[in-house]
Amino acid sequence: MESEFPVSEDVQSIRLLSRRALWMHLNIGPFGIAYATWAITVFGVYGKEETNWEVSLIALAAMVVVQLLASLFCLWSVHVNSLLRCRAESDVSKATLVKVTPTPNNGFPELVSLRRTESTGESRYPRIWFEFQKMKYVYDAEEKKRFEPVDFPTRRTMREYVESRGYENDEQIEEASKKFGKNRLDIEPPDFWALFYERATAPFFVFQVFCVSLWCLDEYWYYSLFTLAMLVVFEATLVKQQQKNLSVIRDMGLKPYTIQVYREKKWKSLQTDELLPGDLISIGRSKEGDVVPCDLLLLKGPCIVDEAMLTGESVPQMKEPVENRTSDDELDVEKDQKLHVIFGGTKVVQHTAPSKDTDGIRPSNNGCLAYVLRTGFNTSQGKLLRTILYSVKRVTANNLETFGFILFLLFFAIISATYVWTEGTKDPNRNRYKLFLQCTLILTCVVPPELPIELSLAVNTSLIALTKLGIFCTEPFRIPFGGKLDVCCFDKTGTLTSDNLVVKGIAGINENVDTLVAVSDASNQTSLVLASCHSLVQLDEGSVGDPLEKAALKAVDWSISRGDIVTPRKGLRQSIKILHRFHFSSALKRMSCVVSHQKGATGETFYMATVKGAPEMIKGMLKKVPENYDAVHQRMSQQGARILALAYKELAGEMSTRELRELRRDDVERDLDFAGFLVISCPLKDDSKMAIKDIRKSSHHVTMITGDNPLTACHVSSELKITSRTTLILKKINGAAKSFSLKIQSESSSSDEWTWEAIDQSVQVPCVPERGKKSLTEKYDLCLTGEAMMHLANYERKFFNSVLPSVKVFARVSPKQKEQVITTLRDLGYYTLMCGDGTNDVGALKHAHVGVALLTSTKTVPKRRSVESSVDPSPPKKDPSSQQQPKLPAEPRIVSAGKLNRVAKGRVASNRAADAPGRKKLEKLLKELDEETEAPIVKLGDASIASPFTSKSSSPKCIAHVIKQGRCTLVTTLQMFKILALNALIAAYSQSVLYLDGIKFSDSQATCQGMLLAVCFLFISRSQPLTTLSKERPLPNIFNVYTLLTVCLQFAAHFGCLFFLVKESKALLPPSTEEFVDLEKDFEMTVLNSTVFLIGMTMQVSTFAVNYKGHPFMASLRENKVLLYAIVASYLWIVLLASGVAPDLASQFEIVEFPPEFQKKLVLILGLDCIATLVIDRTCQFLFGRSKLRAL
Repeated sequence: MESEFPVSEDVQSIRLLSRRALWMHLNIGPFGIAYATWAITVFGVYGKEETNWEVSLIALAAMVVVQLLASLFCLWSVHVNSLLRCRAESDVSKATLVKVTPTPNNGFPELVSLRRTESTGESRYPRIWFEFQKMKYVYDAEEKKRFEPVDFPTRRTMREYVESRGYENDEQIEEASKKFGKNRLDIEPPDFWALFYERATAPFFVFQVFCVSLWCLDEYWYYSLFTLAMLVVFEATLVKQQQKNLSVIRDMGLKPYTIQVYREKKWKSLQTDELLPGDLISIGRSKEGDVVPCDLLLLKGPCIVDEAMLTGESVPQMKEPVENRTSDDELDVEKDQKLHVIFGGTKVVQHTAPSKDTDGIRPSNNGCLAYVLRTGFNTSQGKLLRTILYSVKRVTANNLETFGFILFLLFFAIISATYVWTEGTKDPNRNRYKLFLQCTLILTCVVPPELPIELSLAVNTSLIALTKLGIFCTEPFRIPFGGKLDVCCFDKTGTLTSDNLVVKGIAGINENVDTLVAVSDASNQTSLVLASCHSLVQLDEGSVGDPLEKAALKAVDWSISRGDIVTPRKGLRQSIKILHRFHFSSALKRMSCVVSHQKGATGETFYMATVKGAPEMIKGMLKKVPENYDAVHQRMSQQGARILALAYKELAGEMSTRELRELRRDDVERDLDFAGFLVISCPLKDDSKMAIKDIRKSSHHVTMITGDNPLTACHVSSELKITSRTTLILKKINGAAKSFSLKIQSESSSSDEWTWEAIDQSVQVPCVPERGKKSLTEKYDLCLTGEAMMHLANYERKFFNSVLPSVKVFARVSPKQKEQVITTLRDLGYYTLMCGDGTNDVGALKHAHVGVALLTSTKTVPKRRSVESSVDPSPPKKDPSSQQQPKLPAEPRIVSAGKLNRVAKGRVASNRAADAPGRKKLEKLLKELDEETEAPIVKLGDASIASPFTSKSSSPKCIAHVIKQGRCTLVTTLQMFKILALNALIAAYSQSVLYLDGIKFSDSQATCQGMLLAVCFLFISRSQPLTTLSKERPLPNIFNVYTLLTVCLQFAAHFGCLFFLVKESKALLPPSTEEFVDLEKDFEMTVLNSTVFLIGMTMQVSTFAVNYKGHPFMASLRENKVLLYAIVASYLWIVLLASGVAPDLASQFEIVEFPPEFQKKLVLILGLDCIATLVIDRTCQFLFGRSKLRAL
């Protein structure tokens, strides 16, 4: 049985399996038959004398290698393991294993055991379940006949929650314990040997061991054993680091503490790890600072919660109980989380106990009553931990492209190996065993040992750099997406604009649309609305809440105290008591409060409803709409101000507590009296303009997505230069004259009722022009409202998809519509970035290729020198932050697919010589990494559930850092593939054609060659990304015209120079009397060997010098001093050897003295090789190496 649709948001599919008998494993049984057939054929059919032993042993070796690979692939791939060792089952009762395939980027497939427990309760079926990534999945044998995640009580009606009485007997508790398990976040790090086994069976390690074994077969025991020991030590060091990292993650789990739980009709003290979904608990402010143990639904008693450790929200959130919502509405955790759900891992900073006359259960310790919704790893905190643990971390480039690139190189390697075998076997006396080893080594050179290290280094370096800048990433595979971005989307409020709001005054009170009345001079009713309609609360540290509401309360000169009592700081006005709140909703775009206050000397209590919200929403609730209503708020919005409409109404008679609870929102928010428009200035953040300018100039489209008024949004976008032409807003015709009903209106399907209109109403264009979007985008910038989006998406889908990428401003959109914008852009093939505040924008942040939440919650990022300009062509400035980054070298090339003759011995000596300083350097850097940089380990409080990237600074400048590191990763990958591809092609030719010509290197020559290779790979990894963002974009993938053309043409230039010099040097050798070259003879100083060594060194140095990318994405070769010095010194050394200026040096490296005429040719060709490859690469880059921004 295999599921045809996702099991959950984390599991894509499952497949039932059972283990085959050992002899039926496809990596064992068939090979046993093959070995028996081989033995019978060799010893029985032909006999020892007639058998061709070379062919027979090669066939046996091939079978052994294939079987080893099949067994290893069972370790490397769950899919291969299930195919070779398991059989599929359709009956769940016969299955013993489950192959679980997670959704993309949620970890790796696993084979997990099926578990069975006896059923209790009404079910007659045994409970069948498995655990994957700390989540439990149970088989529904009665109805759905499929595996599903454990069903937590998160979709019940409000009435059921309010009337719940917890667990009333031991049977219910036992059944729930078996179903849900303990409320623990246990993360037990594997022991050392388990982790080491995992790394020792990884493809890279096995490949290295395979190369070591080839050296052993050629009798180089010392070097082979030394290299194997180095491999083991290096892997052991990484395992210890991994153990430490896992221990850090384990410490993030919750520590159990005692809590009051209502069970068996009484309050009990239990440990928090014993809590079960469905329990009723008492929650409140803890003197010890304990965090909330699991996800809860607040039933009775309000409280205030600090969610900074989880969501990153810096403002403590007010949580209201659901005791008044005794309806049959079903709980929607996503919708109700902001108001009624308390997440595990957060802290209660203030709570109010339920009143003593409350019906039903009341906590004995004066805490708030809460219902346990989810426990363990199913909580929001558990989900964040699972993201940190299991998200894909080792993806740096498209794996399919990497595989294709290796196949591209393999094509040349197969040709070379075939040539060696074909030509080599022409000599009947040649050792076939050595020839076979040589062919094998040629094939291994296609996958350079540096490949996995370079791939992981690119992302790891970026992770560390981002962490140093206060940007934390829980999904590192997204970093390369930062270099491919087409569209960068920004929320407005709190992201581009500052929280330091300024109340400018009250508008709309008189007939003049431009008149603003100071708040202090406003009417008494307006002051009462401003003072009472808010969600502010008083804590020990002062009042906390929305910065806008704090600014309004300060402007009206009132203050809030405990118990929701608001008092004027001056004057004789009486205090106000806030009795009930209908909280702000993004969908409703308004909030309202029911308050009481006293009038006159009699002290009689009066009740009133105060309301504030979006002008278009409040308009339909007024008894009488002022004539200049639309003109005033549009005028103020055009000036960039944020506008809130204020309204109120008197409530008749005395109201009891029960009557207050039973008040319906629709009844409160109707027949209101208008109290004016609150006009608030939202100044831009200091660095918003520079950040947006830099992103635009670095070849990105910039879009604003906000819930604010379209006129305000357009004004801000104009200030930021997001829009620079006349902006058209899609509106309903005469929409200004129509009132908004509180009920959902039926949408007309006719686009004739909609038109694109300029802000000043000077231009009008039909909704869908005859020429399509070109009529709009050629002259105008576009703005879409949420309502207009809904119309186009429903009735003009084709036009909607074509025009949406060109829209610069989305206004009055709900969080769900923000998500729709991002998903539509993504589905249209655009790489998208979303930057928001991490609360309203969660959906959009998670669906974007790169989602960055700007949070200012717990830690302060140390100040660094700001990037004044991040766009070329200004010269790059030294970034102090980049100087402090730990610099990780590429892993030294421990095993190289080198030559199997004297070259091999030389490589042995060279690696021994090069590894000594390299190892010390590596040990030092690993120690620094161990002590200084736990950067890649993302901790709670750094990451949030809001998005993959979390910035601890509220500045939008962080987006430039993410893009810069993404581009650097892409460029590093491309640069790495070019260098490795050229090395592989040159090695394939050297180990085939030149090997058969008998060309050899001395020990000193090979030592020098190996040292240069190790040093260059070490220094090339030291390059730092620039502090500037370039207008030029990096190429987004490996397979492109530039990369393939430059690699092929550079190789052709190298090949031409090498072929010419070999031919010329052979002409200087005395004629050979032997038909075949003796490949086993010792090294001799000849013109041919010396020439090939010098041209080989030149090609190696040129490969690094020419293909090092540098500007405009990373430090140039001139700025990478150590690499520059190494390359310049190498060129000078080659010239000295080739020119004969230093005969003693030439003698030390066993270089012969060249004839004068040939010497001139040699120096000329060496220089020509360098210049030709440089010209080829720069020409290819100029013609094909530039990536263009995708048109909208």
